[in-house]
Amino acid sequence: MQGKYVQRILHEELLECLAGFPAVALLGPRQCGKSTLAKNLIRQFPDSVYLDLELPSDAQKLTEPELFFSHNSNVLICLDEIQRSPELFAPLRAIIDLQGRNGQFLLLGSASRDLIKQSSESLAGRIAYLELAPFSMMELIKGNVLENMNDFWLRGGFPDSFLAKNEKASLRWRANFIRTFLEKDIPQLGFRIPANTLHRLWQMCAHSQGQLLNSSKLGSALGVSHTTLRSYIDLLAETFMLRILQPFNANVKKRLVKAPKVYIRDSGILHSLLQIDSYDNLLGHPVFGASWESMVIENIVTALPDWQPFFYRTSAGAEIDLLLIRGQRTIAIECKASKSPKVSRGFWSALEDIDPDEVWIIAPVDSSYPFRKDAMVSPLDNFLEKITIFKN
Repeated sequence: MQGKYVQRILHEELLECLAGFPAVALLGPRQCGKSTLAKNLIRQFPDSVYLDLELPSDAQKLTEPELFFSHNSNVLICLDEIQRSPELFAPLRAIIDLQGRNGQFLLLGSASRDLIKQSSESLAGRIAYLELAPFSMMELIKGNVLENMNDFWLRGGFPDSFLAKNEKASLRWRANFIRTFLEKDIPQLGFRIPANTLHRLWQMCAHSQGQLLNSSKLGSALGVSHTTLRSYIDLLAETFMLRILQPFNANVKKRLVKAPKVYIRDSGILHSLLQIDSYDNLLGHPVFGASWESMVIENIVTALPDWQPFFYRTSAGAEIDLLLIRGQRTIAIECKASKSPKVSRGFWSALEDIDPDEVWIIAPVDSSYPFRKDAMVSPLDNFLEKITIFKN
């Protein structure tokens, strides 16, 4: 599988945004495929320019950014790892306004737009934001490279991990990714947090995958205040390593849980942090069910970026793993890592509270079939194929 280019679902949307905005920012975690997608896409733009700001030779070209941008005024300029040069946003704004055309800049960044504050301050109304995740299941299916779903589940979606020649090479890549992220990427963003401290927190999040965030408990274990702990959690979320899933505040006469849930976003990184090196080991690990839940949630949320994701839980135990909300539409999703899924009484009770439009139970089954109370049991790929129904 090594060396094969997998077409990304965002390809067409990225082209549309370049046609409609002067600048487009493609954000996502390191090594998720942003540069590969950008290089493949800009071939469609004659004389386009690609600069990797991590390379001193490319960064040197922008010593006088206004001169460089003016010299390349009629072509698409792609700036990779833009978070390394936030001072560029001021001259970018001036050039964008001067040229007055769409499709001037494609910016690639490994941090969220809230972390790259200058872009929102300097380019408001001039820039569109898109988020690229690691490979999704549907991208791999359409690219004809998904031979076994369990391989994707175990290795995760980072291209170099999933496409590695064997499990050992995949595991080695993920271990190096974690080390580089902690020792290089975080300091480059300007944060002075000991790598060991952040690694311990990351591992604690892995052991409590999908559980409610208890900042006081985690902070106490790390020897920091709960406010400091929450800033660390936010940093991991802003660099796309964690997903903080907020509770749904329904207008029901129930006591609702107010703390968010926390997930390691990529299942391969989760398994690496927990030293799970084979599918057999995953089957026997306490995180097995939570790992399935997080993989399902991440694939669905990535596929439906216009829907707001939540979970629902009351103090009495009524719970739904994932609620998707868009306007007046509500989809309830339960995740079960079983060939013969069973759901608790709390799930049915939660459905009575929420009264969703669609109810799905996503499990590793062979095909979809109806369950009780209008719920459908479905494998993840079948559900993802039906997602176009919900996009309109």
